[in-house]
Amino acid sequence: MSLFSAQVHPGRALGFLVLGASLHEIITRIKAEPQRFPKLDLTYEPVAPVDEPVILSLPSNGIRLRFDGPQQRLRLIEVLDFTKNKLTYNDREVLRSGGTASPNGAGTGHLTGPTFRHIYKSLIGPTFPGEYIKPEAEDETGMGLYVLSYPGVAFSFPIHKSSWSPGKDVVSLLSSSAGQPASSMAIFSGESWPEARDNLFTQTLEPLKTFAPLTKGREPVADEIGLVKLYGGGKLELIRRFNNTPFWILLGETTPQELVAELGPPDAIYRKNDQKMSIHKPRTASSTGRRPASTDLRDDSTDTDQSSAHTATDDSDDDSGEGEAAGNVTGECFYNYFYHGFDVLVSTPTSPSQLPPSKARSQQENNRVIPTDATARLVATKVILHGNVPGSYPFNRHRRCRWEIEYLSPKPKSKIMSINSETPFPSIESSLYNEWKSIYNNVEEAKQRQRGMVLNRDWGDSPGSSCELLGGWEDSVGGKRNAEKEDEKGLGNTTLFGFPGLVFEVLKNGTVSGVTVF
Repeated sequence: MSLFSAQVHPGRALGFLVLGASLHEIITRIKAEPQRFPKLDLTYEPVAPVDEPVILSLPSNGIRLRFDGPQQRLRLIEVLDFTKNKLTYNDREVLRSGGTASPNGAGTGHLTGPTFRHIYKSLIGPTFPGEYIKPEAEDETGMGLYVLSYPGVAFSFPIHKSSWSPGKDVVSLLSSSAGQPASSMAIFSGESWPEARDNLFTQTLEPLKTFAPLTKGREPVADEIGLVKLYGGGKLELIRRFNNTPFWILLGETTPQELVAELGPPDAIYRKNDQKMSIHKPRTASSTGRRPASTDLRDDSTDTDQSSAHTATDDSDDDSGEGEAAGNVTGECFYNYFYHGFDVLVSTPTSPSQLPPSKARSQQENNRVIPTDATARLVATKVILHGNVPGSYPFNRHRRCRWEIEYLSPKPKSKIMSINSETPFPSIESSLYNEWKSIYNNVEEAKQRQRGMVLNRDWGDSPGSSCELLGGWEDSVGGKRNAEKEDEKGLGNTTLFGFPGLVFEVLKNGTVSGVTVF
């Protein structure tokens, strides 16, 4: 295994591990270097995988990375073992060759790390007094931690509780021969660790493109999409994280050229060919390609061919030609934007879904004419937003894309401020039912239209068979998978729930894994 070497940038980064980088980006980079990073462990809360922090551990490298749940942005970099990497700060070694070793508090081994004297006098310099964190009451070792904090970086030193007192000269204590070396280092955004930890997972981080060491020599990329607002009627507002100018996608109108101009060329192009769900599309007497009347809740959205949910096949084109990358596609396909967290279906024009009942049609919207001539042109007709939920089948194929249903208002006195990508699906379902109930004849029709269909993405050996319909319920057709296999493969089956213009893919814990907008 080659040693991980990196420069320490307080408040910003450890080598290519930059605060604010996405979980998808970090994992993709790490997995590309198996010789340097032979093992990675992902820890998350199964009940609330998009609410609680996600922890990525690199045990062979002595590094632990903490990401917030909703945005999946890197918030904290921890070095837990200085002997498993080679770190420098301003061209000085963090752990000098032949570093100090001393028994750890448990007496079970040795902790080797930079000494207080080296950090305080040579590596970084003096700083304000740190804080002492007392050991837990049940900790028999009696070892607490003294946190020496600088702007953007902090070091932890073990100190026995019997050696600590508020008026103690800590500099003399830790500089003495009895002082232990640092047991860990943390890189964070903030003036000091006590100040930063209270809003560690919620504060706004600087744009990655402002970090010169990361962008030097690299081609500029399009600004990240931080939020997608859904307005119904095929209208999506894409809000950039650090740019006040949004980009609107109008399904049935936005062209491939406009997508490329605003979002950059797609990371891959997938030839759409999976029609397993087409049996659930309503049949019409006309073959003109026109969709049924707006009051018909047709489920062409049940075509859950999510493009990038397949590996490379003869129908995918990761190295797309220059013409296609520029938006000059010649047939129906998906534009895969792994970096942004969504896919866009480019096909012949179709009318988008109807507007929500609570939104009055404007004169302009009433006059929207969508050409349906198959020979006319290709436009965006469907967008698939990916949740990148830990434990789900398509995890880490895309960056997490956050979304918000703009036309839904939370219930009075509800703790939920908005209906978005972190909202549990039962709350989403209830709000959508209240919004759309006026278009149904009765409650039974509403239930029939909105019943879930189970989807299994684990079956089959070929990429094209990764999307199978099991039937109306989990116990039908294929039966239950055994628990052992389910534990190995993650959260297993998902369930599809459809509403006008929206199809939700929902995990067993109620978390939305993906949303198809049409």
